[in-house]
Amino acid sequence: MDEESQLLQPQEQSCWAALPDVCLRRVFWWLGDRDRSRAALVCRKWNQTMYSADLWRYRTITFSGRPSRVHASEFESALWYVKKFGRYLEHLEIKFLNPYNAVLTKKFQITMRGLLSCLGKSNNRLKSLSIQHLELDRLVWRNSIRTSFIKSLSFFLKKTGKHLDYLNLKGARLTVEQGCHVLNSLSYLRNESMASELNIEDYFSHHLAIYSSPQFNKTMATFRNLASLTLNYNCLSDELLENLCENNAGTLWTINIKCHIHDPHGQVIWGMSWANLARHATNLKVNFFFERVMKYERLARILLQEIPIRSISLRSCYFSDPDWSMRPTLVDLLPTFRHTLQKLTFEFNNNHESLDDELHLLILSCRKLFYFKIWAFLDVRFVERILKSQEEGQCALRTLKVRIYTNRYETNEEDKTLREIYRKYRKLIDSELNYFVIAYPMM
Repeated sequence: MDEESQLLQPQEQSCWAALPDVCLRRVFWWLGDRDRSRAALVCRKWNQTMYSADLWRYRTITFSGRPSRVHASEFESALWYVKKFGRYLEHLEIKFLNPYNAVLTKKFQITMRGLLSCLGKSNNRLKSLSIQHLELDRLVWRNSIRTSFIKSLSFFLKKTGKHLDYLNLKGARLTVEQGCHVLNSLSYLRNESMASELNIEDYFSHHLAIYSSPQFNKTMATFRNLASLTLNYNCLSDELLENLCENNAGTLWTINIKCHIHDPHGQVIWGMSWANLARHATNLKVNFFFERVMKYERLARILLQEIPIRSISLRSCYFSDPDWSMRPTLVDLLPTFRHTLQKLTFEFNNNHESLDDELHLLILSCRKLFYFKIWAFLDVRFVERILKSQEEGQCALRTLKVRIYTNRYETNEEDKTLREIYRKYRKLIDSELNYFVIAYPMM
């Protein structure tokens, strides 16, 4: 090497050497763990930048539920991350994908015990925690493994509950006793939880009548700052609505309710309980999601006129019942909420009855409706009728998604008509709508 190459002047160095820290952190934000580790070895400045809190506030840790060489180091790398950067963590999501056997659930449980223990000691800024779809009632979760995991999670929530703002345990599938034990950890030593968002959809096992449990209602009474609550209809009772009104009326904005055919949903909830909650929680909006609960008699017991409903989703998942009719629901029940409904989602098999007119009238009657999605047997011209109404200002949709079922394998004729409709209303669609329409053989 000559003398000139040995004595590089500052102005001849790479521009990376003078890059401001804020820019360097932005570049590092897009790197994966392996590349970040390599970058930290470049120089002292880059190493110091790698420990910036901004880089480690959000984390999704994914564990594969099947053994493989590719995923062999997942458990070790998760612990490495928490030990090294866990103190900066503010938003944590953990995924355990379809565990294959008890060996993997045991390994997950041991890893989580170490991960949560380390995080509980070093972190005091965690705001949100999401651990979804564990399905702890499956046979791959042996009793000892399940009990140990619940113990570790409860102990961790006792430590972090005072500053945890968001908790998502959707799909945990616990017993009433186990579920309430975990939720009570959020209010440990304080008798109240200040979490603002709670997702306990499918949190309890199927077939449980949670609404009749005094233990559950006592647990929910500890929440004093809820803005958003997601749960199953089998958790709802007059007592729960009374607790929400008394403790969360000033903060509660959204309740998301799932009603599944396999969950008990025959309990009686008085309209006055809903009316009292709506009167005190003035910003409340309620969203319903029905899975195979489609009969008018059942829906009418649940969808009371006192509820400030914003969204309704009705899905039958391809099941067909010739004795069932959707017409009473579309004509007599749903128009009750025409002043508040903003989103409608339908997925049903109506091969035995035509509902084009009823659906069109429902859309026109709901003046606040901006989202409409339907998978059903429809005439192709139904789409044209909706677009014509939109063009004339009779409705104000921003999203229109339609899957038109047919009884034929070939959909060439329907596809041709849909292309013609799109060309006719292209200007309207491109300027106003999130638009997706397709013909689909339902055989």
